[in-house]
Amino acid sequence: MLPASFETARLISRPIEAADAQAIFDEYGQDAEVTRYLTWRPVTHVEQTRAFVEICLRAQTSRSYMLVSKASGRVIGSFDLRTAGHGRLDFGYVLGRRHWRQGLMTEALTEVVGWALAQPSIWRIGAVADVENLASIRVMEKAGLRREGILSRWMIHPNVSDEPRDCVILARTW
Repeated sequence: MLPASFETARLISRPIEAADAQAIFDEYGQDAEVTRYLTWRPVTHVEQTRAFVEICLRAQTSRSYMLVSKASGRVIGSFDLRTAGHGRLDFGYVLGRRHWRQGLMTEALTEVVGWALAQPSIWRIGAVADVENLASIRVMEKAGLRREGILSRWMIHPNVSDEPRDCVILARTW
């Protein structure tokens, strides 16, 4: 059901490959600022990234896409798209810090949301973001998602706290 790839004016999103481990490690995997609001800690060895990529390759209900810059041909981030039940998708994303504030993730997410809601079998796509992750919330809003509420003590972001944190839930429906 999930597409093999997406393309925008500046990006190609293609399925993750085993050979992407080094690029992930170099571009964002070890960056504490990039991983601040993710559910995993920064990696310290490329072997950790290789193990993560293997998990992604075996996933049955999700697809991990590498975000590749058309201009440079380099991996700059990633995007996960997951089935969340009948008619629903959720997602997560990460972008290397040197590519922030250029509208790239909004561009990618807008394309994915458009594709999702054009599918007759999908009526909802959404995600959560830590209440303090204002940049990610803004990306989702720019891509047409709307805030639905706060989920109290919803998710642990280990780079912020070992306690569950409140998250904003955003979605777009048809």
